[in-house]
Amino acid sequence: MSDEQKYATLGLNEYIRQGEPQKRERSEAWKVAIGLQQVDRLQTSEYLLDTAKRHIEGDISINEVKQLIDSYYKSESGRKGIMNDRTEEADKVAARITELIEEKTFSYTPAQLISIHRRLFDGIYKLAGRIRDYNITNNEWVLGGKTVYYASADTISDTLNYDMGQEREFSYANMNIDEAIRHLTRFCANLWQVHAFCEGNTRTIAVFMIKYLRTLGFNVVNDVFAENSWYFRNALVRANYSDLTNGITETIEYLERFFRSMLLGEEHDLRNRIMHVDWNKVDNETIPQSAKAGEELPPKCKNCILEEVALLRIV
Repeated sequence: MSDEQKYATLGLNEYIRQGEPQKRERSEAWKVAIGLQQVDRLQTSEYLLDTAKRHIEGDISINEVKQLIDSYYKSESGRKGIMNDRTEEADKVAARITELIEEKTFSYTPAQLISIHRRLFDGIYKLAGRIRDYNITNNEWVLGGKTVYYASADTISDTLNYDMGQEREFSYANMNIDEAIRHLTRFCANLWQVHAFCEGNTRTIAVFMIKYLRTLGFNVVNDVFAENSWYFRNALVRANYSDLTNGITETIEYLERFFRSMLLGEEHDLRNRIMHVDWNKVDNETIPQSAKAGEELPPKCKNCILEEVALLRIV
């Protein structure tokens, strides 16, 4: 995370520590929304932070936040204040993510995913809310410039319907927390691999998963997403890449660390460089094989089913 992003999240932490419940919820939503811009290495402006604080205080609504940001970037001062050509995108998308996180609505359908993309990127990307109709590749840092194989354009709709249909029919009853998180991790990785849109896929998937996980009773609006969104993206890449000639196979290990940190409060090594395919060659270090257990859940809950985990949290 950049110094600017750290400043932003630190500025909002005061509301989390001292604020009223409603202020705390708004502050947590803003932290996640600002942090998620790091998925595409974007930085928000100080103007956004100042406007976000007014929203957290309850002085203005989220709709007024969006209107103010739109007006700011139409003004001369806004144009001069742009740090780069994507600062405006970062500010507008952060506000829209906050709005979506605040809403207590969700529909487990491809239409919901498409709606999230449209609402995040309307007026920013020409094809906002539209399934891509051409094949794509991305040069990934974590893969040393290579790309993941994404779904073919002519199979996207069918693949989304299949993946979501399988998840909709899946039952978490009597499943222990380890199995549940492993399943959710693989589902998230599969959904991201489709890469249904031309741009903005990771932020769209992140918002979709936040809203979905909330329907399962998880608290996902926390510092893990806010401070490790770049790790989240790289973990998704590693979960969908294999190069057997070089001994590399797709793995959800890194993504699972992220999910366990986010959902259980465990402490895991979330450094991006440990995921790089040349990590051992470049740094001459080994990847830690164990992680320090967090204090949020008792250590003996490893085989608990979801209902038991919920009870332990209450206790």
